Amino acid sequence: MPNLGADMEAAILMRWRVQPGDQVKRGDIIAEVETDKGLIEVEVFEDGVVDQILVEPGKKLPVGTLLATIRGEGQPVVRAPPETAAPSSAKAVPEVKPRVRAAPISHVRASPLARRTAAELGIDLKQVKGTGAGGVIEQEDVRHAAAGLKEEKAPAEAKRAPEKLRRAIAAAMSRSNREIPHYYLESPIDLTRSLGWLSERNAGRSVQERLLPAVLLIKAVARALRAVPELNGFWIDDHLQEQEAIHIGFAISMRQGGGLIAPAIHDVHLRNLDQLMVAMHELIPRARAGRLRSSELSDATITVTNLGELGVKTVFGVIYPPQVALVGFGKIRDEPWAEAGSVGVRPVVTATLSADHRATDGRRGAQFLEALNNHLQTPEAL
Repeated sequence: MPNLGADMEAAILMRWRVQPGDQVKRGDIIAEVETDKGLIEVEVFEDGVVDQILVEPGKKLPVGTLLATIRGEGQPVVRAPPETAAPSSAKAVPEVKPRVRAAPISHVRASPLARRTAAELGIDLKQVKGTGAGGVIEQEDVRHAAAGLKEEKAPAEAKRAPEKLRRAIAAAMSRSNREIPHYYLESPIDLTRSLGWLSERNAGRSVQERLLPAVLLIKAVARALRAVPELNGFWIDDHLQEQEAIHIGFAISMRQGGGLIAPAIHDVHLRNLDQLMVAMHELIPRARAGRLRSSELSDATITVTNLGELGVKTVFGVIYPPQVALVGFGKIRDEPWAEAGSVGVRPVVTATLSADHRATDGRRGAQFLEALNNHLQTPEAL
């Protein structure tokens, strides 16, 4: 069971998308698990052949539980030791299906097939209206009753989903405040050049193809991290683990008061602005629908949050462990700006940095914000 965040302790295995003997390659979706953040697609991180499925769907399992084994092509078959596999997957003896106990005799008039279906679905026949001859309950009546029960439960489950996510967020943020010695910096950035260049770039493009200021900010963060790489990484086992690849967790607001989630946009340092825009358009609806991939929840090396659309001028975020930094952006505002002895009105955004004092200090944080500003003054180079 993969670790999909600092707030995750266990998840429910919902479905396998592969079977033993299937060929898989890195990035393939092999299973689905349900967490407090929604239904997550689990990816495989190496090429090979599915050898054993060790756990059946429907089980809630702690992080680290072995779910399956994969062997590389040409490697011998190696069976997991018995204590590793789930009891339900043991095949040392022929599988014997348990006998289905017959439903107790009652005054309810129902066909044998309807009784069996009711037992399988957990439906009380006394609550089912029969449509057969003389009011006999048929199998279809039972299925309709089960569907109606599911619809009744759906609103309650939909209401609980945001509550579960908020509890998960609260757990992670509590851990962050408890364990991470934060320091905070802020800097105003003149976006005259960036927005002017963006306007020229978007001229003649359709609405769907236009670039948003957010992609400039994200790309500039990635470029600035090359100047201060200590901010791109994880604090694990009491030391900093810098990461070469830059996977930026982009904070997305969930609907119906569900809080924020920050799935990763992978390899921001390798993508151009158009590719980043496509990635954002694709990621946001999937995040809000609860259809994220495991790597999108576990790979982020730094987080960017932008509350500008809500009118916020300055945001000081809480670092998501084990990351060591978070960059925040407020609303782009027209503000007085003094330069070269004259004062004018410029579009300005306030950029903030929340950083882990164990990994960096205020001087390195200030150098990062300076590099961020410099890159936004040359948007054509992004």
